Amino acid sequence: MAQSLLSSGPSEAPAALVFAHGAGASEQSPFMEAIAAGLSSRGWLVHRFAFPYMRRSQERGRRCPPDRAPVLLQCFREVVEELVSDRPVFIGGKSMGGRIASMLLNELSASTAVRAGLCFGYPFHPLGQPARVRTEHLDQLRAPLLILQGERDPMGSTDEVPGYDLKSPLQLQWIPDGDHSFKPRKRSGRTEAMNLDLAVDFAHQFMGDVLA
Repeated sequence: MAQSLLSSGPSEAPAALVFAHGAGASEQSPFMEAIAAGLSSRGWLVHRFAFPYMRRSQERGRRCPPDRAPVLLQCFREVVEELVSDRPVFIGGKSMGGRIASMLLNELSASTAVRAGLCFGYPFHPLGQPARVRTEHLDQLRAPLLILQGERDPMGSTDEVPGYDLKSPLQLQWIPDGDHSFKPRKRSGRTEAMNLDLAVDFAHQFMGDVLA
């Protein structure tokens, strides 16, 4: 299944990021645009793509529910395998897209050019269901994974995540006063743009460290 990629960044970039969208917004959402633009401006090549249900939503002009996990996993897997790359590859995504990337990380890092993963707002549990924790596969990681998490994320906040006992090679960086999309409250003294830029800085540093 050939996949159309939305690519940005210099052709001479040292590595590429395959970047998947979350459940509710497409690969062209403001969040995805901001992260892709930020990483591209720092010298990375970024490839965005749409999961099948999002393509159906765009074609039909109405919102379709997300595909089941096996479909999402296979789509992401095919995008990476079809990407002819002469450079290292990172996989990652926003929310659901990041979770799918993390579920594929061991498999793809063993058989492809994938070196590490990045999650922008990891859904540690479904909204309003903190008992349904989604961390089991994270304990089995053999490749580096960076999770960038808003301090107020309703699917994994500073009140919850420290109790999950996450282990290396997983790394976690908190985005100050951020919600699931890193947006802070006005009283925090921070702006959404500041938090998005901080997330890009963390991602840039992580990718550079992995390649060092």
